[in-house]
Amino acid sequence: MDTNASELQEKIRQQFDFGPYPRIPIDRSPKKQLSLLYFHNIVTPYYLRNHQVINPDQKVILDAGCGTGYKSLILAEANPGAKIIGIDISEQSLDLARKRLSYYGFEEAEFHQLSLYDLPSTGWEFDYINCDELLYLFPELAVALKAMKAVLKPQGIIRSNLHSKHQRSLYFRAQEVFQLMGLTDHNPEDMEIEIAIETMKALKNTVDIKARTWKSKYEEEEGKHTMLMNYLLQGDKGYTMSDLFAGLREANLEFINMVNWREWDLMSLFKEPDNLPVFLAMSLPDISVEERLHLFELLHPVHRLLDFWCGHPEQGQSFTPVSEWTISDWQKAKVHLHPQLNIPDVKQDILKAITELQPFEISRYLPVSGVQSLVDSAVASCLLPLFDAPQSMPSLVERWQRLRPVDPVTLEPIAEQKAFDTVKEALMGLENYGYVLVEG
Repeated sequence: MDTNASELQEKIRQQFDFGPYPRIPIDRSPKKQLSLLYFHNIVTPYYLRNHQVINPDQKVILDAGCGTGYKSLILAEANPGAKIIGIDISEQSLDLARKRLSYYGFEEAEFHQLSLYDLPSTGWEFDYINCDELLYLFPELAVALKAMKAVLKPQGIIRSNLHSKHQRSLYFRAQEVFQLMGLTDHNPEDMEIEIAIETMKALKNTVDIKARTWKSKYEEEEGKHTMLMNYLLQGDKGYTMSDLFAGLREANLEFINMVNWREWDLMSLFKEPDNLPVFLAMSLPDISVEERLHLFELLHPVHRLLDFWCGHPEQGQSFTPVSEWTISDWQKAKVHLHPQLNIPDVKQDILKAITELQPFEISRYLPVSGVQSLVDSAVASCLLPLFDAPQSMPSLVERWQRLRPVDPVTLEPIAEQKAFDTVKEALMGLENYGYVLVEG
């Protein structure tokens, strides 16, 4: 680490000692934040990469830049039996992280005052690394990525994110204003925050930077911390998709997927995806994943974070997408309920829907697709055994035939092939949204 990087790290450490982040009360549980639990459950990215379902028990997870430990707690709740290790350069933040995990009974979690730069010398190895809201503070992206790669097991996965240069452009402009005013020459504290607030208040409401970034709540005590983390954040930097992929290439890491991948669908930006202008219809299908994501961010920069998963190159298992499976593939399939759905509250509500012959709103429990997803009560009944154990495709087809022995219109017996096709279509839809996981 060179002198400039060392000085910047010290500024960042002082800033987070002054304002530990995130400022979430210790008694606020993440158990109701279902989307967060889903994305932090390591089953999700491992399945996306390999189409295989892993057990998080005994896996070792690093929370790099853990801050006050809220994401460490989410990782612990989402991955039962996993070992959680958190590192951060702010001892004030680590003290809160230890108290948070202890409060919820995760006494075996470990927290160490350690820089990301020092990871390679630890001798540690991790199955999964979570590096949230940290990577954009490093002067050299590839150096930080290489440090995490050095302690990642061969088939391990890193989840990290970068601030979007396009989406946060106004905040970067504001930061430059306050840099010109000298407010970030030293670690910004109460006085600098007050000067920044008074400056923003003094501007006309029609001034671009105020009209598009300022909120009156920033004047409140809790809002002052938001001022610090947005307008006065030391080392903050914006990245594009091209920057992200360049960093991955330099670190020799392989892109797996965006964490919120459903919200990066380029085709969703068009009025009629199936009726595009000729040039787009001919060119878009052939562009790379990097190009698709780059085009999305240029057209519609709505994501504050470029949130992604990556890993060692050529470690993903080859697989055929479920949508392309043959009948033979399906006959050998094993179907799992996503662990984040396999909880008592969901089972209780699905039983209620089945008993009352009502559709089951499965998206209420995993709101990750952006659309409402309803499951017919008969399909819900067919899925019920998944709460106890994964099921084979033939067993689910047999259950469907017992649930629907005759066609409700013709009253003719349901043929096995008809039952097979019905169950297959239902599972394909549920797998597409991540509610069930299907292994070949």
